[in-house]
Amino acid sequence: MSAALKVVRAGLFDTLQDLGRTGFMALGMPTAGAMDRIGLSLANALVGNPTNSAGIEIGVMGPDLLVDADSVRVALTGPLSPSLIEGPDAPPKPLETDRSHLLKRGQVLRVGMIDGSSTAYLAVAGGFAVSPFMGSLSTYSRAGIGGFEGRKLAAGDALPLARAAAPGGDERKLAQPFDYGSGPVRVVWGPQEEYFSAEGRQTFVSQEYRVSKEADRMGIRFEGPVIVHATSVQKGGADIISDGIGPGAIQVPGAGLPIVLLADRQTVGGYPKIATVASVDLPRLGRMLPGHAVRFAPVTVEEAEALRRDQEARLLRAIAGFVTARPPGGIDLVRLYEENLIDGVVY
Repeated sequence: MSAALKVVRAGLFDTLQDLGRTGFMALGMPTAGAMDRIGLSLANALVGNPTNSAGIEIGVMGPDLLVDADSVRVALTGPLSPSLIEGPDAPPKPLETDRSHLLKRGQVLRVGMIDGSSTAYLAVAGGFAVSPFMGSLSTYSRAGIGGFEGRKLAAGDALPLARAAAPGGDERKLAQPFDYGSGPVRVVWGPQEEYFSAEGRQTFVSQEYRVSKEADRMGIRFEGPVIVHATSVQKGGADIISDGIGPGAIQVPGAGLPIVLLADRQTVGGYPKIATVASVDLPRLGRMLPGHAVRFAPVTVEEAEALRRDQEARLLRAIAGFVTARPPGGIDLVRLYEENLIDGVVY
């Protein structure tokens, strides 16, 4: 009998995602992939997977998953309040996030709601036994490709596991929450900033915008002050000859409000792009909910590259700094004796 996680109750928008389907944009194929590469990378590292392994990207509310395997090791990252149900009449037991957990056959993992973010991740040791499409397990639901049958997870689905049982070893957790940063979202001007008036460019970097209800894996429409386009004949209006769309490109159509394009973005577009979000801040955007306020701040290409290198170094340090996790709801007697027990008194 093959090992699987069975979806007892579906969440709102849960899909399999790795770090994306790269190298095919010239064929019209979007990259898709994780909205928050840091969260997915940390979840994979906690269970011993390569950081590019596919995990479940959880959108707003996660599923209930029945363990149909001898055992499975999972890790959850993000602001969740998951719980474990050990039997039909058993009350849910709270679980910690940002750590790994060993689950046994018949238990149900209730992922629950995400608090203050739109995205969280679940990884399993060994990954999922799903065939890649164009070199990736990422789901691109608009075209019905990749992931699990090219769609979000539904009740009754059985996600096949690559391992019949969890590997040995201790549970691990993050020593401290990863710092995604705060303050303005950093952007690099262009590639078509000349299509906007000086007033429009100043508005873009000096005013506050809010995430609208039109926000999903394709992109985020923002609400706020109108960005004025240029009026010259050579560089004017809200239309250009369609060109490539990179991750984080910020289009401004005729209405004058910015749209940041994300994982499931189209490969080409005909609106001018005033700026592009520095890759260091894309994970922050991938976690934003409607109503979140944002300001944009310009940086140079060199500054953006330095910020990304620093973030990658911090991610590697966070992974190297994982600590052993105590059993949920119990006492780790070995650690107690090693660290805390002095003459029979716990301090």
